[in-house]
Amino acid sequence: MQHAKTEYPMAIEPQIVDVNHAGKPRRFVFVLMENFTMLCFAAAVESLRIANRTAGKELYSWKIMTESGAEAKCSNGCIFKVDSELAELDRDDTVMLCGGVDVQKATTKRILNWIRREARRGVTIAGLCTAGFTMAKAGLLDGKKATIHWENQDSFTEEFEEVELTKSVFVVDGNRITTAGGTASIDLMIKLIADDHGEDLANAVADILIYSSIRTDQDTQRLSIPTRIGVRHPKLSRVIQMMEQNIEEPISPAILAKDVGMSTRQLERLFRRYLSRSPKRYYMELRLQKARNLLMQTDMTVINVALACGFASPSHFSKCYRSHYDTTPYRERGSHAARLSI
Repeated sequence: MQHAKTEYPMAIEPQIVDVNHAGKPRRFVFVLMENFTMLCFAAAVESLRIANRTAGKELYSWKIMTESGAEAKCSNGCIFKVDSELAELDRDDTVMLCGGVDVQKATTKRILNWIRREARRGVTIAGLCTAGFTMAKAGLLDGKKATIHWENQDSFTEEFEEVELTKSVFVVDGNRITTAGGTASIDLMIKLIADDHGEDLANAVADILIYSSIRTDQDTQRLSIPTRIGVRHPKLSRVIQMMEQNIEEPISPAILAKDVGMSTRQLERLFRRYLSRSPKRYYMELRLQKARNLLMQTDMTVINVALACGFASPSHFSKCYRSHYDTTPYRERGSHAARLSI
């Protein structure tokens, strides 16, 4: 019996988009911080690779650095070889700081001094995922708009009052760039590619990435309230929005109900029907969630965390926190400090 000959598919030629570019490639310098998030880095560098492939020429180049030049370990445990330690750059370079888990610990004096020096020389600095914290710590975002992953927004707002924090997926403010993390790197890179070489190339890159919903800096990073809670009820969404915007000085259920044209009893029934809890309980959970973020991500005292989350009494805060998380705020702070010191 004769076996059929195995047929291998022909190599797929890259899609060529005509790009008029004769200059040197734009260089991106990726700085991989300790426990950086792989997705934000990979999404950015792959966008550049695909742009080169699609244009049929080297439009972009990149270099990968760490603080010491040693291998970089990301938050999922994968290890990356890098090109060098932190070094002096060309003014035309774009630095891409890649942050991730425990960015406060990863923000070392050497990194801060290095990005301050490069910023003074006119280099564009971008912070992917949580690296906006590092940029703010270095004073590079003072008086500027910025964004950061939504999990870090509470602590960022408390620590950096001089930064105009938005909820956008990315922000470009002059030569300071920040993203919210995750796939927001793709949205940013597509914008930069479009600015550099036109919409046709940017759209072709998005197509190859199977990225059909390109977001701009006007899009917010979190799902809408109706989508998050799984209920499309305008009045319920409006009340939850007011709760989220008034954590430090909570609004009474009676005032919340009045603002949406309902009685307190009607509001109570609405929450129990769709969320299986009272408005008071739901509000308390929002406040405790913010408190936990602040305890885990900042050096604020427990008393100041309590005040920032609408608790006038530290003992009442501790009681509510223990009831919800089965630990005290003081133990939570202690266990987090222990993890950071390992």
